[in-house]
Amino acid sequence: MDIATPALPPIFVSHGSPMTALEPREAGAFMQRLGPAIEREFGRPLAIIAISAHSLTREPVLLAAPRHAAVYDFGGFDPKLHTLRYDTPGAPELAQRVAALLAGQGVPAHVLAEGGLDHGIWTPLRYMFPEADVPVLPLAWPPNWAPERLFALGAALAPLAAEGVLIVGSGSITHNLRRVFAGGLRDIERPATPESTAFREWLRERAERAHAADWTQLLDYRRQAPHAELMHPTDEHLLPWYVAAGAGGRQTPARRIHASLTFGDLGMDAYAFGPQAARLAEALSG
Repeated sequence: MDIATPALPPIFVSHGSPMTALEPREAGAFMQRLGPAIEREFGRPLAIIAISAHSLTREPVLLAAPRHAAVYDFGGFDPKLHTLRYDTPGAPELAQRVAALLAGQGVPAHVLAEGGLDHGIWTPLRYMFPEADVPVLPLAWPPNWAPERLFALGAALAPLAAEGVLIVGSGSITHNLRRVFAGGLRDIERPATPESTAFREWLRERAERAHAADWTQLLDYRRQAPHAELMHPTDEHLLPWYVAAGAGGRQTPARRIHASLTFGDLGMDAYAFGPQAARLAEALSG
């Protein structure tokens, strides 16, 4: 196994609907390139910490089972989804290290010898690392924590990026399913709505500048971003972005490494953070 070079860039990916696992479209094709690009530039990750919009708890919980399997945490979609498998090694030893890092920052975390990967985890990882041979440690988190607190949670994980651990936040850059379902899921190619475009570009502009004033606005996005509550009636699908951003830090600009859209509103953007974000972006564009 290749040893990863220091400072793997933490990333955020938009996993979209469960159907992304069967119909990759632009975002799935990007994820298929993302895993090889990470390996090519930094070496194969020694493990993955996954923070998903679908693993929510009252306090942080590390799922430290020795093995994980795909969890089919959805209904009403193509039954073929239930035939897809993604069985990976777990990372129980890493869980103890993560718990210690979090405790050192005053964040208590429970470590449970339980497993399972929700679709926000296994959908992107199945494209990124199809051999399912990279150990995964899901970190469940409280959806009522403010962006600033989740940013601090990510900052506590930052040392792991220099130890060959890939930190992956998974959600959706915009996520108003009422607007998506209003079209009856018929027009997946619907053009971008002005509201979705305005929100996504507001986020990108500030993240890619990463000035102090930009971070002040980003952490207060719910009041300052255009159409914030419309694009995120509840914000659990955006909040993993802040964990990944915190792991990358405020010192260097983020990079949007993918941008696409489905149903006019459901943004599928992905970001890389930290000092190696630009290197990953360049690798993906080459």
